[in-house]
Amino acid sequence: MAPRTILYTGKGGVGKTSVAAATARRCAAAGKRTIVLSTDPAHSLSDSLGVTLGSEPTLVEDGLWGQEVSAQEQLERNWAAVQDWLGEMLVERGVDRISAEELTVPPGLDELFSLLQLKRHHEEGLFDVVIVDCAPTGETLRLLSFPDVARWWLEKVFPQRSQIMAAARPFARAVLDVSLPGDAVLDDVQHLVRNLIAMNEILRDTEHVSIRLVMNPDRMVIDEARRTFTYLNLYGYLTDAVVVNRVFPEEVGDYFGAWRRRQQEQLLEVEAAFAPVPVLRAPYFGEEVIGAEMLDRLGDAVFGDRDAAAVLHETVSQQLIVGRDDATLRLDLPFARKGGISLKKIGLELVVRVDGQKRTLLLPAALGDFRPTGASFADGSLTVAFERSAPAVRAVPTAGGADA
Repeated sequence: MAPRTILYTGKGGVGKTSVAAATARRCAAAGKRTIVLSTDPAHSLSDSLGVTLGSEPTLVEDGLWGQEVSAQEQLERNWAAVQDWLGEMLVERGVDRISAEELTVPPGLDELFSLLQLKRHHEEGLFDVVIVDCAPTGETLRLLSFPDVARWWLEKVFPQRSQIMAAARPFARAVLDVSLPGDAVLDDVQHLVRNLIAMNEILRDTEHVSIRLVMNPDRMVIDEARRTFTYLNLYGYLTDAVVVNRVFPEEVGDYFGAWRRRQQEQLLEVEAAFAPVPVLRAPYFGEEVIGAEMLDRLGDAVFGDRDAAAVLHETVSQQLIVGRDDATLRLDLPFARKGGISLKKIGLELVVRVDGQKRTLLLPAALGDFRPTGASFADGSLTVAFERSAPAVRAVPTAGGADA
C-alpha cells in the first residue's frame, strides 16, 4: 500500500520546515512509521529537529526518521553523463569550466532529482507516512506536470534513437561543428523521462498524496500562495490544507496592534481565496520553534483535534480546460446557493460573486488575452466559459500620413 505522503511548499521564510517537522512528530506520536525529508538546497531540517541528519534516513526517535537529501549526490547519480557532455562542449567554446558546470543543470533540476527520494520511499514501502519539506518554489512541481510530452518522447523518440543519431551525426559534425550525445547521455535523459512519468503518477494519487501550502498573513506571501494554488489545481495535484503561520494572538501589545488588525483583514481574504480547502492557523510564538517541545506546541496549534496524516480535503478545487480559442474553468463553491452570478476579469485576476460569496482567482498567464463569456452554477460547482479576445484593429496610415 502506498504511504500517506504530504508535501509542504511555500515562499521562503514562512516557517515551512517547522510545520513539516511538527507534522512528522505528530504522525510518529500517533504510531505511524514516519520520515520527514528536506529537498530544499538550503537545509534547515536538522536545526528544526535538533538532530544532525544526513543524505540517508536517520533515526530521530522511535517511529521518526529524518533525511536531508543531497542534491549534488542525486545529480551525480542521475545526470553525470549529460553534465560531462554539455560541460566539455561549452568549454570547447570558451566558457570557463566552473560556469560550464553550472550551465549544465537547468533551474529546478537539482530539486527534481532530490524529489526522486519520494519515489524511492514509495517503492521501498518502509514508512507509513512520508513528509516532504520542498524548496520554496513551485518550479519543480511544474516540471512534473508534463507526462503526456514525456510519454511521447519515451514512445516515439527513444525507440528510434539509434537510427536518428546515426543519420544526424555526420551533419552535426560537418555543418554545426558539435558532437552529438552518446548512449550514456541518452540513457540519463531517458531515465529522467521515466522518472517524470512515475513521479507524476505518484503526485496525482489523491487518495494518498496531497500538498499543503504554508504562508504568513502578509499580502505578498498570500499572493504567491494563490498563484501556486492555482497551478497545483490546474496540474491536478490535490491541495488538502493551507497553513497560515505566525498569526499575532489577541493579547499582543499596542505596538503590534495595528499589524494584527492588518493580519486579520488578510486572513479573511485567505479564507475566501482558498475555500473550501481548510485554513489552519498557528500563532506567532514568543520563542524560536526549534526542538521537540516547541515543534509539538506548533503541531497542537495547527491541527488541534485533527489527524495530521488525514486527507483534510478530498477534491481538486479547480479544473481548467484550455482549447485553442476557448477555455472552461470549474470552481467548487460548495456553500453557495444558486443565485446571481457576476464575473469581472482584471488582468489575470478573475473576481467571482455567487449568492453573496466572493472569490478572487489568479489565472495562469495563458489566459491573459481570454475574456469570460458566461457562467453557470450547479451541484456546488461554478463553470466559467472563456473566449480569446479578438486582436485590436490598428489604424493603418496612408501614404499621406492620415489614417485610412
